[in-house]
Amino acid sequence: MTKETTPLNKTDLHKSLKKYFGFSEFKGLQENVISSIVQGHNTFAIMPTGGGKSLCYQLPALIQEGTAIVVSPLIALMKNQVDAIRGISSQRGIAHVLNSSLTKSEIREVKQDISDGITKLLYVAPESLTKEDYVEFLKSVKLSFTAIDEAHCISEWGHDFRPEYRNLRSIVDRLDPDMPIIALTATATPKVQEDILKNLGIPDANTFKASFNRPNLFYEVRPKTADVDTDIIRFVKKNAGKSGIIYCLSRKRVEQLAQILQVNGISAVPYHAGFDAKTRSKYQDMFLMEDVDVVVATIAFGMGIDKPDVRFVIHNDIPKSIESYYQETGRAGRDGGEGHCLAFYAYKDIEKLEKFIANKPVAEQEIGNALLQEVVAYAETSMSRRKFMLHYFGEEFDGINGDGADMDDNVRNPKEKQEAKDEVVKLIRAVKETSEKFKSKEIVKTLTGKVNALVSSHKADEKPVFGIGADKDKNYWMALIRQVLVAGLLRKEIEQYGILRVTEKGKAFLENPGSFMMTRDHTYSEEKVDDISSSAKSGVTDEKLLNQLKDLRRAQAKKLGVPPFVIFQDPSLEDMAMKYPIDKDELTNIHGVGEGKARKYGKPFITFIADYVEENDIIRPDDLVVKSTGANSALKLYIIQNVDRKLPLTDIASSKGINMPELIQEMEQIVYSGTKLNLDYWVNEELDEDQQEEIHEYFLEAETDDIDEAMEEFDGDYEDDELRLYRLKFISEVAN
Repeated sequence: MTKETTPLNKTDLHKSLKKYFGFSEFKGLQENVISSIVQGHNTFAIMPTGGGKSLCYQLPALIQEGTAIVVSPLIALMKNQVDAIRGISSQRGIAHVLNSSLTKSEIREVKQDISDGITKLLYVAPESLTKEDYVEFLKSVKLSFTAIDEAHCISEWGHDFRPEYRNLRSIVDRLDPDMPIIALTATATPKVQEDILKNLGIPDANTFKASFNRPNLFYEVRPKTADVDTDIIRFVKKNAGKSGIIYCLSRKRVEQLAQILQVNGISAVPYHAGFDAKTRSKYQDMFLMEDVDVVVATIAFGMGIDKPDVRFVIHNDIPKSIESYYQETGRAGRDGGEGHCLAFYAYKDIEKLEKFIANKPVAEQEIGNALLQEVVAYAETSMSRRKFMLHYFGEEFDGINGDGADMDDNVRNPKEKQEAKDEVVKLIRAVKETSEKFKSKEIVKTLTGKVNALVSSHKADEKPVFGIGADKDKNYWMALIRQVLVAGLLRKEIEQYGILRVTEKGKAFLENPGSFMMTRDHTYSEEKVDDISSSAKSGVTDEKLLNQLKDLRRAQAKKLGVPPFVIFQDPSLEDMAMKYPIDKDELTNIHGVGEGKARKYGKPFITFIADYVEENDIIRPDDLVVKSTGANSALKLYIIQNVDRKLPLTDIASSKGINMPELIQEMEQIVYSGTKLNLDYWVNEELDEDQQEEIHEYFLEAETDDIDEAMEEFDGDYEDDELRLYRLKFISEVAN
């Protein structure tokens, strides 16, 4: 659809750019997009965050007759843009917002400015356009075009779907069916792009797609351990004085982490939708004006935050989709300078998100889970993260010579590759011979010879391919599927929630197999990430000292007649080998060491470390002592007092709104830090004397107190909770 317009030549556009915005050159695709709009064509622009999307509709609106309607999902976003446009004009009425926050007299002023031809840009929420009196008014005035910002909100496959966006076409038809439409988005997979064009009824639109590659951003994923606070503090202190955003999924975690950063000398503020508008605005301004370095936020923060020098974006929790991740990391390095994107990943976070999705309607669950599996694939892959992400957005990337190819943890620390030609053949055969009806999970079950309802209902367990890959585990096959998808031998049918199909390239490979070098995925899902047995650290452990501390622990254990883990656990020794504590106060800041434990077992360890530091001329990292906010100590005190009162553990948990595993985890922190808990009253209810004796003997002789090993030893005789509770009783009696 094209409207008759006065053509503007290239020189005129450049003059207007200089006049209104002070720039001499357009950025990326801006000039082509603007020319398309000015010529009255329907236009679709896919440009990454920081690519200058808003200028694509602001400049045409300023130089054309009439008012442009800009549909935007967020009031804060509209307000920022209106303020920016007013800043380049002598007339306040050049840009207005029309939404539910306005008074009647303000609405009158907006209408008057539009009628007088002063207003060039009118920002509206989609809901405002459904109001009859607004529609009637807008039909009576001259409109230039409609711009739909954040157009991915139209698609239920987009990461920020809003049902009200689906009606925009019918609203535009009521205002003026011949009016050109421009849709803009910063993140859209091929499926979402198709959805946007179809829903807006503009299949003929001139489409402009910029590269999604941000070569200045460094992508990194680290395992999320119980010590994630220390890891974050260490990272932020290493980047002292730089601006950063830390994203968390829950408001509670936002406030807790902001407080932890503050007590550790980092200038940080929290931000989430639970704060009132005034508080949110204050914290946002503090960050923009550089009164604070770090903002800890939910995803409510960031839309329309145009701070060019954000140097790092940390994800405390992995997001719900690759689009969300791309958009949030895209807030780093918008000035072209450095930007470090660090995500902490533990599979249990994915499980939490799956539970959250489980409450939604079935279609939404299917979509949510399909998007979530892509996030798991991104986090666990050991191939180039940039290549993986760009493939997701339908873009090819040269992982060796491409711009920014080495800005990636996997590329800088490559895992060994292995030949997988025969396995790729087995994989493609399995997809083909199961009639291309399965998602990755069922294909892996078929290959490894495992049956579930879907596998048996399609009689896949009767096919020759059933079990042909049983010599490899499911993680191997999932890793291979991801890499084969990126190589283009298979493709995922997004419409059908991820069913695998063989491509022409895949069929050719099957007929004439060539070399296929694969890298094994990271196995973060197998990391021990609970509070007690976490051993993955992102810091650098002094291996020589660690081995000597283990020898010292063994000697002390023999001397005291207790198992080594009773004295200090492995994570505590690893922390000592990183922080070199040389007095009792420093020892109490070590992971899993409280005052009681430091007093009872600490002396030989701090003496040994002090000698080691002196002999080896070690400069100790004194900034690695992480102070606690004390926020958690109230809960711990409550647990200690009520266990003393012999209150049922189920009552203690429910009164604090936590479940039993969470309560046990809190109790583990108490006991492993050296405080006694007398749990006899509860253990005696759960286990008889013979059972207690059997478990006691096991822990007395065990090399480790690892619960998985204990579960294996007892082969299902005891529940996980029973063993954990007895372990607490054992440590309390023997160690504390």
